[in-house]
Amino acid sequence: MSCLASCCVSLTCGLCTSVASGITKRSARIGYCGLFGVSLIVSWILREFAQPVLKHLSWINTSDNLSKEWYQMQAVLRVSLGNFLFFAILAVIMIGIKYQNDKRDFFHHEGWIVKIVIWTTLIILMFFLPNAVISVYGVVSKFGAGLFLLVQVLMLLDATHSWNDSWVAKDDQKWYIALLVVSISCYIGAFTFSGLLFIWFNPSGQDCGLNVFFLVMTIILAFSFGIIALHPKVNGSLLPASVISMYCAYVCYTGLSSEPRDYVCNGLHNKSKVVSTSTLILGMLTTVLSVLYSALRAGSSTTFLSPPSSPRAGGKKPLLEGDELESGKGKNETENKPVTYSYMFFHLIFALASMYSAMLLSGWTSDSENPQLIDVGWTSVWVRICTEWVTAGLYVWSLIAPLILPDREFY
Repeated sequence: MSCLASCCVSLTCGLCTSVASGITKRSARIGYCGLFGVSLIVSWILREFAQPVLKHLSWINTSDNLSKEWYQMQAVLRVSLGNFLFFAILAVIMIGIKYQNDKRDFFHHEGWIVKIVIWTTLIILMFFLPNAVISVYGVVSKFGAGLFLLVQVLMLLDATHSWNDSWVAKDDQKWYIALLVVSISCYIGAFTFSGLLFIWFNPSGQDCGLNVFFLVMTIILAFSFGIIALHPKVNGSLLPASVISMYCAYVCYTGLSSEPRDYVCNGLHNKSKVVSTSTLILGMLTTVLSVLYSALRAGSSTTFLSPPSSPRAGGKKPLLEGDELESGKGKNETENKPVTYSYMFFHLIFALASMYSAMLLSGWTSDSENPQLIDVGWTSVWVRICTEWVTAGLYVWSLIAPLILPDREFY
Protein backbone atom coordinates (compact mmCIF):
# COMPACT_ATOMS: atom_id res chain seq x y z
CA MET A 1 0.00 0.00 0.00
CA SER A 2 2.82 2.38 0.90
CA CYS A 3 4.56 1.49 -2.37
CA LEU A 4 1.38 2.34 -4.29
CA ALA A 5 1.06 5.64 -2.46
CA SER A 6 4.68 6.50 -3.22
CA CYS A 7 4.10 5.77 -6.90
CA CYS A 8 1.00 7.99 -6.96
CA VAL A 9 2.86 10.84 -5.30
CA SER A 10 5.80 10.55 -7.69
CA LEU A 11 3.48 10.46 -10.71
CA THR A 12 1.60 13.51 -9.45
CA CYS A 13 4.82 15.44 -8.87
CA GLY A 14 6.04 14.42 -12.30
CA LEU A 15 2.81 15.58 -13.90
CA CYS A 16 2.94 18.96 -12.12
CA THR A 17 6.59 19.36 -13.12
CA SER A 18 5.91 18.59 -16.78
CA VAL A 19 2.92 20.94 -16.90
CA ALA A 20 4.84 23.73 -15.16
CA SER A 21 7.85 23.34 -17.42
CA GLY A 22 5.59 23.40 -20.47
CA ILE A 23 4.31 26.87 -19.67
CA THR A 24 6.30 29.33 -21.71
CA LYS A 25 6.45 33.10 -21.61
CA ARG A 26 3.82 33.28 -24.34
CA SER A 27 1.42 31.00 -22.49
CA ALA A 28 1.82 32.49 -19.01
CA ARG A 29 -1.68 33.95 -19.00
CA ILE A 30 -3.12 30.59 -20.00
CA GLY A 31 -1.17 29.04 -17.12
CA TYR A 32 -2.75 31.44 -14.61
CA CYS A 33 -6.18 30.72 -16.10
CA GLY A 34 -5.56 27.01 -15.69
CA LEU A 35 -4.47 27.46 -12.09
CA PHE A 36 -7.56 29.54 -11.37
CA GLY A 37 -9.81 26.98 -13.06
CA VAL A 38 -8.30 24.22 -10.91
CA SER A 39 -9.06 26.28 -7.79
CA LEU A 40 -12.72 26.50 -8.79
CA ILE A 41 -12.91 22.75 -9.37
CA VAL A 42 -11.24 22.11 -6.00
CA SER A 43 -13.75 24.46 -4.36
CA TRP A 44 -16.65 22.57 -5.91
CA ILE A 45 -15.28 19.15 -4.92
CA LEU A 46 -14.63 20.21 -1.31
CA ARG A 47 -18.03 21.89 -1.21
CA GLU A 48 -19.65 18.56 -1.97
CA PHE A 49 -17.45 16.10 -0.08
CA ALA A 50 -15.35 17.85 2.60
CA GLN A 51 -17.97 17.97 5.37
CA PRO A 52 -16.95 14.68 7.09
CA VAL A 53 -13.31 15.82 7.24
CA LEU A 54 -14.09 19.35 8.48
CA LYS A 55 -16.20 17.92 11.29
CA HIS A 56 -13.09 16.35 12.80
CA LEU A 57 -11.16 19.65 12.87
CA SER A 58 -11.76 21.14 16.32
CA TRP A 59 -10.93 24.73 15.30
CA ILE A 60 -13.57 24.53 12.55
CA ASN A 61 -16.21 22.36 14.24
CA THR A 62 -16.81 24.62 17.24
CA SER A 63 -20.48 23.72 17.74
CA ASP A 64 -22.76 20.70 17.49
CA ASN A 65 -25.46 22.68 15.69
CA LEU A 66 -23.55 23.46 12.51
CA SER A 67 -25.44 22.67 9.29
CA LYS A 68 -24.19 21.06 6.12
CA GLU A 69 -24.52 24.39 4.33
CA TRP A 70 -22.17 26.00 6.88
CA TYR A 71 -19.45 23.41 6.23
CA GLN A 72 -19.89 23.87 2.49
CA MET A 73 -19.45 27.61 2.86
CA GLN A 74 -16.33 27.11 5.00
CA ALA A 75 -14.70 24.86 2.39
CA VAL A 76 -15.42 27.29 -0.44
CA LEU A 77 -14.27 30.39 1.45
CA ARG A 78 -11.02 28.79 2.63
CA VAL A 79 -10.01 27.71 -0.87
CA SER A 80 -11.02 31.14 -2.16
CA LEU A 81 -8.94 32.90 0.51
CA GLY A 82 -5.83 30.91 -0.43
CA ASN A 83 -6.40 31.67 -4.10
CA PHE A 84 -7.01 35.35 -3.32
CA LEU A 85 -3.79 35.66 -1.31
CA PHE A 86 -1.78 34.01 -4.09
CA PHE A 87 -2.94 36.45 -6.75
CA ALA A 88 -2.95 39.44 -4.39
CA ILE A 89 0.71 38.81 -3.48
CA LEU A 90 1.60 38.61 -7.16
CA ALA A 91 -0.32 41.83 -7.83
CA VAL A 92 1.67 43.64 -5.13
CA ILE A 93 4.96 42.30 -6.52
CA MET A 94 4.03 43.50 -10.03
CA ILE A 95 3.21 47.11 -9.08
CA GLY A 96 4.96 49.60 -11.37
CA ILE A 97 6.38 47.19 -13.96
CA LYS A 98 6.67 49.12 -17.23
CA TYR A 99 9.40 47.33 -19.17
CA GLN A 100 10.18 43.70 -19.87
CA ASN A 101 13.74 44.05 -18.60
CA ASP A 102 12.40 44.62 -15.08
CA LYS A 103 13.71 41.84 -12.85
CA ARG A 104 10.20 41.24 -11.50
CA ASP A 105 9.05 40.20 -14.98
CA PHE A 106 10.57 36.82 -14.16
CA PHE A 107 8.07 36.25 -11.34
CA HIS A 108 5.20 36.75 -13.77
CA HIS A 109 6.39 34.48 -16.58
CA GLU A 110 8.75 31.96 -14.99
CA GLY A 111 9.15 29.79 -11.88
CA TRP A 112 5.94 27.83 -12.29
CA ILE A 113 6.95 24.88 -10.12
CA VAL A 114 7.62 27.25 -7.21
CA LYS A 115 4.37 29.12 -7.83
CA ILE A 116 2.32 25.92 -7.88
CA VAL A 117 3.91 24.84 -4.59
CA ILE A 118 3.17 28.25 -3.02
CA TRP A 119 -0.41 28.19 -4.31
CA THR A 120 -1.00 24.69 -2.92
CA THR A 121 0.59 25.59 0.43
CA LEU A 122 -1.56 28.72 0.81
CA ILE A 123 -4.78 26.78 0.19
CA ILE A 124 -3.80 24.08 2.69
CA LEU A 125 -2.84 26.66 5.34
CA MET A 126 -6.26 28.30 5.05
CA PHE A 127 -7.83 25.20 6.61
CA PHE A 128 -5.83 25.84 9.80
CA LEU A 129 -7.19 29.36 10.29
CA PRO A 130 -9.88 30.06 12.94
CA ASN A 131 -13.47 30.59 11.87
CA ALA A 132 -13.37 34.29 12.81
CA VAL A 133 -10.84 35.05 10.07
CA ILE A 134 -12.94 33.22 7.47
CA SER A 135 -16.06 35.10 8.59
CA VAL A 136 -14.30 38.42 8.03
CA TYR A 137 -13.13 37.26 4.61
CA GLY A 138 -16.69 36.25 3.75
CA VAL A 139 -17.88 39.80 4.42
CA VAL A 140 -14.99 41.37 2.50
CA SER A 141 -15.59 38.99 -0.42
CA LYS A 142 -19.02 40.50 -1.04
CA PHE A 143 -17.40 43.85 -1.78
CA GLY A 144 -14.62 42.23 -3.82
CA ALA A 145 -17.18 40.32 -5.88
CA GLY A 146 -19.04 43.57 -6.47
CA LEU A 147 -15.83 45.18 -7.76
CA PHE A 148 -15.30 42.22 -10.09
CA LEU A 149 -18.79 42.67 -11.53
CA LEU A 150 -18.08 46.37 -11.98
CA VAL A 151 -14.88 45.62 -13.91
CA GLN A 152 -16.86 43.13 -15.99
CA VAL A 153 -19.28 45.91 -16.94
CA LEU A 154 -16.45 48.33 -17.76
CA MET A 155 -14.88 45.74 -20.03
CA LEU A 156 -18.17 45.26 -21.86
CA LEU A 157 -18.56 49.01 -22.37
CA ASP A 158 -14.98 49.29 -23.59
CA ALA A 159 -15.40 46.35 -25.98
CA THR A 160 -18.66 47.64 -27.52
CA HIS A 161 -17.29 51.15 -28.10
CA SER A 162 -14.07 49.72 -29.59
CA TRP A 163 -16.09 47.43 -31.84
CA ASN A 164 -18.21 50.34 -33.09
CA ASP A 165 -15.18 52.63 -33.62
CA SER A 166 -13.26 49.98 -35.57
CA TRP A 167 -16.12 49.46 -38.03
CA VAL A 168 -16.83 53.17 -38.41
CA ALA A 169 -13.13 53.86 -39.03
CA LYS A 170 -13.26 51.63 -42.14
CA ASP A 171 -15.41 54.35 -43.75
CA ASP A 172 -17.09 51.93 -46.13
CA GLN A 173 -20.78 51.60 -46.89
CA LYS A 174 -20.79 47.82 -46.38
CA TRP A 175 -19.47 48.26 -42.83
CA TYR A 176 -22.17 50.84 -42.10
CA ILE A 177 -24.75 48.34 -43.33
CA ALA A 178 -23.16 45.65 -41.14
CA LEU A 179 -23.43 48.00 -38.14
CA LEU A 180 -27.11 48.55 -38.85
CA VAL A 181 -27.83 44.83 -39.34
CA VAL A 182 -26.03 43.80 -36.13
CA SER A 183 -27.69 46.61 -34.15
CA ILE A 184 -31.20 45.71 -35.34
CA SER A 185 -30.53 42.00 -34.73
CA CYS A 186 -29.38 42.68 -31.17
CA TYR A 187 -32.43 44.81 -30.45
CA ILE A 188 -34.77 42.18 -31.89
CA GLY A 189 -33.01 39.56 -29.80
CA ALA A 190 -33.25 41.69 -26.65
CA PHE A 191 -36.98 42.33 -27.01
CA THR A 192 -37.75 38.74 -28.07
CA PHE A 193 -35.82 37.40 -25.10
CA SER A 194 -37.63 39.82 -22.78
CA GLY A 195 -40.94 38.54 -24.13
CA LEU A 196 -39.93 34.96 -23.34
CA LEU A 197 -38.98 36.05 -19.83
CA PHE A 198 -42.52 37.37 -19.34
CA ILE A 199 -43.81 33.89 -20.19
CA TRP A 200 -41.31 32.06 -17.98
CA PHE A 201 -41.30 34.29 -14.92
CA ASN A 202 -44.84 35.70 -14.91
CA PRO A 203 -47.05 32.60 -14.91
CA SER A 204 -50.75 33.17 -15.46
CA GLY A 205 -52.82 33.27 -12.31
CA GLN A 206 -49.92 34.37 -10.11
CA ASP A 207 -49.18 37.78 -8.59
CA CYS A 208 -45.64 38.37 -9.83
CA GLY A 209 -45.36 42.12 -9.53
CA LEU A 210 -41.67 42.07 -8.66
CA ASN A 211 -40.73 40.03 -11.73
CA VAL A 212 -42.91 42.24 -13.95
CA PHE A 213 -41.15 45.31 -12.53
CA PHE A 214 -37.73 43.84 -13.34
CA LEU A 215 -38.78 42.97 -16.90
CA VAL A 216 -40.52 46.28 -17.62
CA MET A 217 -37.45 48.16 -16.37
CA THR A 218 -35.27 46.09 -18.72
CA ILE A 219 -37.45 46.99 -21.72
CA ILE A 220 -37.58 50.69 -20.72
CA LEU A 221 -33.79 50.76 -20.40
CA ALA A 222 -33.38 49.22 -23.87
CA PHE A 223 -35.59 51.92 -25.42
CA SER A 224 -33.78 54.62 -23.45
CA PHE A 225 -30.37 53.48 -24.67
CA GLY A 226 -31.41 53.88 -28.31
CA ILE A 227 -33.11 57.24 -27.80
CA ILE A 228 -30.17 58.73 -25.90
CA ALA A 229 -27.54 57.30 -28.27
CA LEU A 230 -29.29 58.67 -31.37
CA HIS A 231 -29.90 62.13 -29.90
CA PRO A 232 -28.16 64.78 -32.08
CA LYS A 233 -26.27 66.29 -29.14
CA VAL A 234 -24.98 62.93 -27.94
CA ASN A 235 -23.66 61.79 -31.34
CA GLY A 236 -23.69 58.17 -30.25
CA SER A 237 -24.18 54.92 -32.15
CA LEU A 238 -26.88 52.27 -32.18
CA LEU A 239 -24.47 49.31 -31.99
CA PRO A 240 -23.28 49.81 -28.37
CA ALA A 241 -26.87 50.60 -27.33
CA SER A 242 -28.17 47.37 -28.84
CA VAL A 243 -25.37 45.22 -27.38
CA ILE A 244 -25.85 46.71 -23.90
CA SER A 245 -29.62 46.12 -24.24
CA MET A 246 -28.99 42.48 -25.07
CA TYR A 247 -26.61 42.15 -22.13
CA CYS A 248 -29.11 43.73 -19.72
CA ALA A 249 -31.79 41.28 -20.88
CA TYR A 250 -29.37 38.40 -20.25
CA VAL A 251 -28.42 39.68 -16.78
CA CYS A 252 -32.12 40.07 -15.95
CA TYR A 253 -32.62 36.43 -16.98
CA THR A 254 -29.76 35.23 -14.76
CA GLY A 255 -31.26 37.17 -11.86
CA LEU A 256 -34.76 35.76 -12.33
CA SER A 257 -33.43 32.23 -12.84
CA SER A 258 -31.66 32.53 -9.47
CA GLU A 259 -34.99 32.85 -7.67
CA PRO A 260 -35.75 29.98 -5.25
CA ARG A 261 -37.02 26.87 -6.98
CA ASP A 262 -40.20 26.80 -4.89
CA TYR A 263 -41.08 30.43 -5.73
CA VAL A 264 -44.38 30.39 -7.63
CA CYS A 265 -43.24 33.08 -10.07
CA ASN A 266 -40.17 31.10 -11.12
CA GLY A 267 -42.07 29.29 -13.85
CA LEU A 268 -38.89 28.05 -15.48
CA HIS A 269 -37.65 26.03 -12.52
CA ASN A 270 -40.41 25.62 -9.95
CA LYS A 271 -41.41 22.22 -11.35
CA SER A 272 -37.88 20.78 -11.12
CA LYS A 273 -37.83 18.89 -7.84
CA VAL A 274 -34.68 16.91 -8.59
CA VAL A 275 -31.39 18.39 -9.70
CA SER A 276 -29.42 15.98 -11.87
CA THR A 277 -25.65 15.61 -11.73
CA SER A 278 -25.41 16.69 -15.38
CA THR A 279 -27.25 19.92 -14.57
CA LEU A 280 -24.87 20.65 -11.70
CA ILE A 281 -21.82 19.95 -13.87
CA LEU A 282 -23.16 22.13 -16.70
CA GLY A 283 -23.90 24.95 -14.27
CA MET A 284 -20.42 24.71 -12.76
CA LEU A 285 -18.72 24.67 -16.16
CA THR A 286 -20.70 27.73 -17.22
CA THR A 287 -19.62 29.53 -14.06
CA VAL A 288 -15.97 28.55 -14.55
CA LEU A 289 -15.90 29.66 -18.19
CA SER A 290 -17.67 32.93 -17.43
CA VAL A 291 -15.27 33.86 -14.63
CA LEU A 292 -12.18 32.80 -16.59
CA TYR A 293 -13.20 34.74 -19.69
CA SER A 294 -14.00 37.88 -17.71
CA ALA A 295 -10.74 37.73 -15.76
CA LEU A 296 -8.62 37.07 -18.85
CA ARG A 297 -10.39 39.72 -20.93
CA ALA A 298 -10.05 42.35 -18.23
CA GLY A 299 -6.54 41.46 -17.13
CA SER A 300 -5.22 41.40 -20.69
CA SER A 301 -6.89 44.62 -21.78
CA THR A 302 -4.60 47.18 -23.39
CA THR A 303 -7.14 49.98 -23.07
CA PHE A 304 -8.19 49.73 -19.42
CA LEU A 305 -5.52 50.55 -16.84
CA SER A 306 -2.73 50.02 -19.35
CA PRO A 307 0.79 50.69 -18.08
CA PRO A 308 1.86 54.25 -18.97
CA SER A 309 4.65 53.02 -21.24
CA SER A 310 2.55 50.57 -23.24
CA PRO A 311 2.06 51.24 -26.97
CA ARG A 312 -1.68 51.82 -26.53
CA ALA A 313 -1.27 54.21 -23.63
CA GLY A 314 1.85 55.92 -24.88
CA GLY A 315 3.02 57.49 -28.08
CA LYS A 316 2.32 56.68 -31.66
CA LYS A 317 5.96 56.07 -32.60
CA PRO A 318 6.98 52.49 -33.37
CA LEU A 319 8.99 50.90 -30.63
CA LEU A 320 11.80 49.93 -32.97
CA GLU A 321 12.23 50.17 -36.68
CA GLY A 322 12.44 46.88 -38.58
CA ASP A 323 15.75 47.67 -40.29
CA GLU A 324 17.37 48.39 -36.92
CA LEU A 325 16.25 45.01 -35.62
CA GLU A 326 17.63 43.15 -38.62
CA SER A 327 20.98 44.93 -38.48
CA GLY A 328 21.34 44.36 -34.76
CA LYS A 329 20.98 48.03 -33.89
CA GLY A 330 18.84 49.34 -31.10
CA LYS A 331 19.76 46.69 -28.55
CA ASN A 332 19.00 49.01 -25.66
CA GLU A 333 15.58 49.78 -27.11
CA THR A 334 14.84 46.06 -27.30
CA GLU A 335 15.87 45.54 -23.71
CA ASN A 336 13.57 48.39 -22.66
CA LYS A 337 10.59 47.06 -24.57
CA PRO A 338 7.35 48.02 -22.77
CA VAL A 339 5.05 45.37 -21.36
CA THR A 340 1.90 44.81 -23.41
CA TYR A 341 -0.52 44.77 -20.47
CA SER A 342 -0.56 45.59 -16.78
CA TYR A 343 0.72 42.58 -14.80
CA MET A 344 -0.51 44.11 -11.55
CA PHE A 345 -4.03 44.60 -12.87
CA PHE A 346 -4.03 41.12 -14.41
CA HIS A 347 -3.41 39.47 -11.03
CA LEU A 348 -5.75 41.88 -9.24
CA ILE A 349 -8.59 40.77 -11.50
CA PHE A 350 -7.94 37.13 -10.63
CA ALA A 351 -7.87 38.04 -6.93
CA LEU A 352 -11.30 39.70 -7.25
CA ALA A 353 -12.54 36.79 -9.36
CA SER A 354 -11.57 34.46 -6.50
CA MET A 355 -13.94 36.39 -4.23
CA TYR A 356 -16.68 36.39 -6.88
CA SER A 357 -16.46 32.62 -7.46
CA ALA A 358 -16.65 32.07 -3.69
CA MET A 359 -19.87 34.09 -3.56
CA LEU A 360 -21.36 32.07 -6.41
CA LEU A 361 -20.54 28.71 -4.83
CA SER A 362 -21.64 29.75 -1.33
CA GLY A 363 -24.85 31.53 -2.35
CA TRP A 364 -23.29 34.88 -1.35
CA THR A 365 -22.74 33.40 2.13
CA SER A 366 -26.49 33.20 2.73
CA ASP A 367 -28.54 30.14 3.63
CA SER A 368 -29.85 28.54 0.46
CA GLU A 369 -33.03 26.52 0.40
CA ASN A 370 -31.22 23.82 -1.55
CA PRO A 371 -27.51 23.41 -0.78
CA GLN A 372 -27.01 21.36 -3.96
CA LEU A 373 -27.83 24.33 -6.17
CA ILE A 374 -25.24 26.89 -7.24
CA ASP A 375 -25.97 30.63 -7.22
CA VAL A 376 -29.63 30.33 -6.15
CA GLY A 377 -31.36 32.58 -3.64
CA TRP A 378 -32.70 36.10 -3.20
CA THR A 379 -29.24 37.52 -2.56
CA SER A 380 -28.12 36.29 -5.97
CA VAL A 381 -31.27 37.74 -7.54
CA TRP A 382 -30.65 41.24 -6.21
CA VAL A 383 -26.95 41.13 -7.03
CA ARG A 384 -27.80 40.33 -10.67
CA ILE A 385 -30.52 42.95 -10.93
CA CYS A 386 -28.31 45.62 -9.35
CA THR A 387 -25.56 44.67 -11.80
CA GLU A 388 -28.01 45.27 -14.66
CA TRP A 389 -28.92 48.70 -13.31
CA VAL A 390 -25.29 49.65 -12.73
CA THR A 391 -24.52 48.59 -16.32
CA ALA A 392 -27.32 50.83 -17.57
CA GLY A 393 -26.14 53.74 -15.44
CA LEU A 394 -22.53 53.46 -16.59
CA TYR A 395 -23.53 53.23 -20.25
CA VAL A 396 -25.80 56.27 -20.05
CA TRP A 397 -23.05 58.16 -18.21
CA SER A 398 -20.57 57.29 -20.98
CA LEU A 399 -22.98 58.97 -23.44
CA ILE A 400 -23.88 62.12 -21.51
CA ALA A 401 -20.61 62.72 -19.64
CA PRO A 402 -19.03 64.69 -22.54
CA LEU A 403 -22.07 67.01 -22.48
CA ILE A 404 -22.03 67.53 -18.71
CA LEU A 405 -18.24 67.90 -18.49
CA PRO A 406 -17.21 69.40 -21.85
CA ASP A 407 -13.77 70.46 -20.59
CA ARG A 408 -12.68 66.90 -19.87
CA GLU A 409 -11.45 64.31 -22.34
CA PHE A 410 -13.20 60.92 -22.55
CA TYR A 411 -11.72 57.96 -24.41
